[in-house]
Amino acid sequence: MSTIEYPEYSKLADIYDSVMQDVNYDLWADFIDALMLNHHPNPETVLELACGTGSLALSLDELECYDILGTDKSPHMITKAREKNKEMRCNVDFEVMDFLDINLDQTFDIVVSVFDSINYLHSPEEIKQFLKEVKVVLDSQSLLIFDFTTPKNSMRAIDYLHNEEGYTDDGYHFFRKSTYDSGDQIHVNDFKIRKLAEDRETVLAEYQESHSQRAYTLEQMLDIIDETAYNLIAKYSDFEFEEADEHSLRITMVLQCPNIQ
Repeated sequence: MSTIEYPEYSKLADIYDSVMQDVNYDLWADFIDALMLNHHPNPETVLELACGTGSLALSLDELECYDILGTDKSPHMITKAREKNKEMRCNVDFEVMDFLDINLDQTFDIVVSVFDSINYLHSPEEIKQFLKEVKVVLDSQSLLIFDFTTPKNSMRAIDYLHNEEGYTDDGYHFFRKSTYDSGDQIHVNDFKIRKLAEDRETVLAEYQESHSQRAYTLEQMLDIIDETAYNLIAKYSDFEFEEADEHSLRITMVLQCPNIQ
């Protein structure tokens, strides 16, 4: 049987929630909600970029009465998000959109992008392009909240991500190979995804997806931000209100761009 190679987050959408089943999105939503309320006088509208299957947006919707738009480049992920939105009877809107090409005619109080989304941008130039695009949907009080993983996190993650496998309730088996190149700071996750027959043994189809991310140090990210019009409001380590430093595994940045034209 031949293996079909798929672009990022196409076939993976079918197994994404199973791959992420250990992620506590409610805790994550609590953290983001606290950041929003702490740094913005009255947040009402929220734009999530690279929302995946919508888990964070849906958790935020259940937590507070925000007006939320979730966007993702992958139509497959947005389809899953809309299905979950309907099942959970939430009121989140979901649209297909590339965060390097934002085309919206409104501003938002909060723009958020989490769980390694920025790490898919492999160069400072791409991150600066992302920050330029986000400016279009900000006003002078708006906040941009995004996180990124560091080389320390990638080196630690190899221990539990490499050779990970699992099954989904709707008949998929997945196997992940995870590697990290410390010289280039590139973390690659290769997924082999198999669609199984009802006997859970016969393989009906096999797919391959490869995901490449660049890990950034805090110093590297601060240098990029310094070259933009954004002001750094805060930088937090992991899911704590502790200031991030060179030892942090995941860093959440809170930015503001008062020079909106």
